[in-house]
Amino acid sequence: MTDQHRLRVPVPAAPPLTGHLPFTDAPGVSDPIEVTSRYLTRGGRPWFPVSGEFHYTRYPARDWEEELLKMKAGGVTAVAAYVIWIHHEEVEGRIRFDGDRDLRRFAELCARHGLDFIPRVGPWCHAEVRNGGLPDWLLARDCVPRTDDPAYLEPVRRWFTAIGEQLRGLGRAHGGPIVAIQIENELYDQPGHLLTLKRMAQEAGLSAPLWTSTAWGGVQLPPDELLPLYGGYTETFWTEADGGWSDTCRKHFFFTHQRDDEGIGADLRPTTVRGGDPAPTDRFPWATCELGGGMAVAYHRRPRVEPEDVGALGLTKIGCGSVWQGYYMFHGGTNPAGELTTLQESHATGYPNDLPVLTYDFQAPLGEYGQYRPSYHELRLQHLLLADFGDLIAPMEPVLPERKPDGQHDRDTLRWAVRSDGAAGFLFVNNHQPHEPLPPHPDTSFTVGFPDGTTSLTLPSTPVTVPGGAYFCWPLRLDIDGLRLDWATAQPVCRIDADGRTVVVLAATDGITPELALSAATVACVSAPGADITRTDGRVLVTGLRPGTDALVEVDTADGGRVGLLVLDAATARTAYRGPAWGAERLVLCRDGVVFDHDEVRVHSSATAPSFAVLPAPERAPVVADASVREAPDGVLTRFTVLPGDGPGSRPGSQDTALPVTLIRPAGPAPETATGPLGRASVPADKHFDASAAEYRIDVPDDLPPGTLLRIHWTGDVARAYVGDTLVADQFFSGRPWDIGLDRLPAAALRAHGLRLKLLPLRADAPVYVPAQAGNAAETAAVGHAEWVTARSWATRAG
Repeated sequence: MTDQHRLRVPVPAAPPLTGHLPFTDAPGVSDPIEVTSRYLTRGGRPWFPVSGEFHYTRYPARDWEEELLKMKAGGVTAVAAYVIWIHHEEVEGRIRFDGDRDLRRFAELCARHGLDFIPRVGPWCHAEVRNGGLPDWLLARDCVPRTDDPAYLEPVRRWFTAIGEQLRGLGRAHGGPIVAIQIENELYDQPGHLLTLKRMAQEAGLSAPLWTSTAWGGVQLPPDELLPLYGGYTETFWTEADGGWSDTCRKHFFFTHQRDDEGIGADLRPTTVRGGDPAPTDRFPWATCELGGGMAVAYHRRPRVEPEDVGALGLTKIGCGSVWQGYYMFHGGTNPAGELTTLQESHATGYPNDLPVLTYDFQAPLGEYGQYRPSYHELRLQHLLLADFGDLIAPMEPVLPERKPDGQHDRDTLRWAVRSDGAAGFLFVNNHQPHEPLPPHPDTSFTVGFPDGTTSLTLPSTPVTVPGGAYFCWPLRLDIDGLRLDWATAQPVCRIDADGRTVVVLAATDGITPELALSAATVACVSAPGADITRTDGRVLVTGLRPGTDALVEVDTADGGRVGLLVLDAATARTAYRGPAWGAERLVLCRDGVVFDHDEVRVHSSATAPSFAVLPAPERAPVVADASVREAPDGVLTRFTVLPGDGPGSRPGSQDTALPVTLIRPAGPAPETATGPLGRASVPADKHFDASAAEYRIDVPDDLPPGTLLRIHWTGDVARAYVGDTLVADQFFSGRPWDIGLDRLPAAALRAHGLRLKLLPLRADAPVYVPAQAGNAAETAAVGHAEWVTARSWATRAG
């Protein structure tokens, strides 16, 4: 019996409100940014930005450009970054913008590579930073922080003035990259103070078409002054160790019209405390700034985020109605060493969570040392969709089905929605959530009725099984240069121009056979080698496709045009990048991926040599050369850089990569667990690392290639790495390997002293949440083995 799911798209609502919000772009810009009540526009067209958080002060400045290029290749169009006050002015009166604190250089690098920039200027930011980013000297003053207390506003005004000086000339009026500025963070009950801060920032010379504020927790905002931005995480580090998976996370895997998330920031504001009525949704679009790209770990709670969790969350939010995908974090980092004290959030500073001293990896799509994670590829596939079809999706309203899940604990009702403008649309399905797997749905079909009087679409022609764990987006009545694609049971990836025709690339879903339904009235003839082509009910059905690089359906349209539909298998689609390569727009497939930026191409692969194809194939395919540099005929060098990942299938090269690890001292008994605020477990005191920690030494070869990672497989509780007496890396055990970037370590001291590891065991009865995947490692502290993973440089030339 077919499991029929029905939905009727209503008559389109009245046009969105425009001109009702005082957000204005700089005069004379060629692509003015505006805000309607339902979506954003840029240059007069609907605009669907993708922003990713990257904290420049948590990453070496020498590598910023490479990492920004990787973010751009992942589909990020805007880089968001907290301007963390304590990182810049730990000592009162000495504001530093040098080295890794060079805010202006970071913004200029964004501009150089066509990335928008969003400074989140605080002054309080949270970001798991000491005091939420406020300097110790400020808190020592007789003032009330985060209020209009003049004694607080005076140093804030000086701080904003310093930021304004750094960003002078980088606003839109001067062709700069700043498209938005966030004021404060998670301040839910003081709209007057938020307005004061905005006016102070403007007086300091900061300008942007969009001024934003986080909007969770029933925030109260000054009317029409700040654009409310929302969020949603797959997991939490700030809830109780024994609290289980939070309902505030579970709800993000359902299609709803609810924007607010009372769980974010609930470590400092209980979920029972709210600012008031939510921001009016009829005046603002559904925009986000903190969709969880991963999650930090606290000592008492160490959640593990899987790539599918991140991918399903992102796609579900698009289906719910998001018109701005903003991720926190998209790129991990490392806390800088403080001059006076450590700079992490901790019990010692009165916060309810103890964070690692150094690591802020966040399990992000790009890791603490620039590692590519599988979540990077999951999100990139969605960002390719938004790059080419976001202008269609953004104005579309979300519509929920007739049969909806019965509450947040309903695992049996299929979760789906449609976004539509009344004439066309996109169907979204999410059958994945963390911790509690969702069952497959056999014999499933969908009926979507449109309000224009045409027959409803019932798809696919033969019901399918929606696999457990699947999430996808299918197009409905999509116009492609005169061809109407009534549906495809495959997700659009991108459009490319090839040999005078448009080719739409689609990604199949594992377990669902691709089917294309073309409106017969728009088709003259179809060629689909190896597939079945039938005509029925005014449609041309293409079935039996074997997805892959040769699954190209060629269509001559009724109006004399040509269109191609290329259906890739799911694994290949996740390797797809696009960009101007070899003199024409190309789709490039690589084992692990390719990065484009103007004439420069970067490839990363876990293989000994990168493997890639170019579609459509150029007359002479490019070849991977040896490590020597070869120049293209036009003198333009096209570089390939091979970088490691840490996901399934990632492996070192052909050399022996094992490193000898010397046990100096075995672990002693696990220390007694101390507690801090809210009775939560605290990080063991420094004295325990001398008394109870297992100690190892690793002698690192001095001839390792640049970019080498040391990967340590270990068990225990807390691990710290030292060169001499200097702490250089740390981690709380959650079952994942521990990566250390050798480029970050002091080379001379490393050669002289080697790398020392100290590992504490975890008490069996400690009130600490460790993921089940980590296994039972209580009362142990040991290194299983260590290896190095290298980055190689390659060069190629265009054919």
